[in-house]
Formats: sequence, structure tokens, C-alpha cells
Amino acid sequence: MTQDNLVSIITPAYKAAPFVGDAIRSVQGQDHSTWEMLIVDDGSPDATAEIVAGFASADPRVKLIRQANSGPALARQRALDAAKGRFIAFLDSDDYWLPGKLSKQLRLMSRTGIALTYTAFRRINQDGSKLGHLIDVPERLDYRSLLGNTAIATSTALVDRKVAGPFQMRRVYYDDFVLWLELTKRGFVAHGLNEDLMRYRVVYKSVSRNKANSARQVWHTYRAIEQLSLPYAGWCFARYALNGWLKYRRF
Repeated sequence: MTQDNLVSIITPAYKAAPFVGDAIRSVQGQDHSTWEMLIVDDGSPDATAEIVAGFASADPRVKLIRQANSGPALARQRALDAAKGRFIAFLDSDDYWLPGKLSKQLRLMSRTGIALTYTAFRRINQDGSKLGHLIDVPERLDYRSLLGNTAIATSTALVDRKVAGPFQMRRVYYDDFVLWLELTKRGFVAHGLNEDLMRYRVVYKSVSRNKANSARQVWHTYRAIEQLSLPYAGWCFARYALNGWLKYRRF
């Protein structure tokens, strides 16, 4: 049974030792304090699990879950299976939130009764010494508009399970994008809060940095998962690529 005011934060972690502490501290610094942070160590060969365990011993809201290396989709699902909150937030282990992120989104959701919200953000380089431009987000995204958009950054997303109903993470490359598509396909409209509330860390050699593979996986999402026709998939892909270029053409 879910707890109505509890936010369950889903964090997959692999080789996250240099960054996971920043992610945890950013959650601890939120003014909404009713949360649990479920960090799934995905078989990391470094000190990720030990660092998380140290935080967990001092703050019982931080919970360490261990699994053999299985990828981020299964790691997110492990955390989701253990989540007790009505609200599900996503925070990747190399990103972090700014103060007030949760409370601002929760107020928006309470006022409007929406299922999915997301926010604006800025990128930082790997060591955090360089701050990127503000990446704005649209006010609303339905299924059709989301197909051709890169607007929902995973670490900004917040889902109300009481409104959205149950959901699972699919074991696919873009499990997050597929989830947003699933929720909007149910008829829910995602609402953007155009405030700077997250830092997205650009990590050298991360999985998402392989743009050619990312493009293939987006195409796979359109054709194999969403089963779009070839012409419509091509149109969506062109919009997706253009939106991505506009968003990331400068740091």
C-alpha cells in the first residue's frame, strides 16, 4: 500500500562513486522531507555500494539495494518494486537536484491533478566546473508531441501513481522514454515546470554519449515498441533529431 505524501526516488547506480554523494545530498537538501531514496547498485566494481551504505547508516531514508550487473532498466524496476510512495521520482546517480525541486512539482501536481511532471535544467561537465545554458521545457506534452521531443530529462520526472495507475519499467535501452510514452498514450498530458531545478552531468564515456547508438535506439523505439508506420516514424525521428540539436547545439 502506497503512502500518500511519500516520494520514492528511483536511482540506478553503476560506477557512481565520484558522483552519487552529490545526488544523495541534493535529495537531503529538499524542503519536502518525506521521501525514500532507493539506490540500486548495479554490480559496481568501485566503491559505489560502500558510499551509499555510509549515507544509509546515517539517514534511514536512504536505502541501498544490490544486484548483479543487469543495466539501468532492471535497476529502476528493482527500486520501483520496493517503492512505498504514491509519488515516483527519478534521479540518476550522476545528476543532482536544486533546492525546492520536489516541493514545487508536488504543488503543481496537487493543484492540477496531473500524472507526470518534468522541469527545466542545466548541464554541467564531468567535474562540475562548467555550467551550461538553461534548457527550457514546453508547458505540455501529449503522446503525439512527445514522440518527436527530447524535453523530459529523466532526473526531472515525477509521477503520481494514484493518478497514473501502476506501471513497470521495460527492459529496453530507453526505458525512461518508453515509460513517458506509455503514460501519455493512456491519455495523460505531461506538464512542464519551466524552472531550473536539476543539474545533468555530462559524463565522459557514459552510455548515452554514443549518439549513433542512441539514434538507432530511438528508431527502434518508434518501429518495434510503438509500432509506428515507416513514414510516421521518419517524421517523428526528424522532429526528435531537430529538437535534440536545438537543445544541445551549445553547452
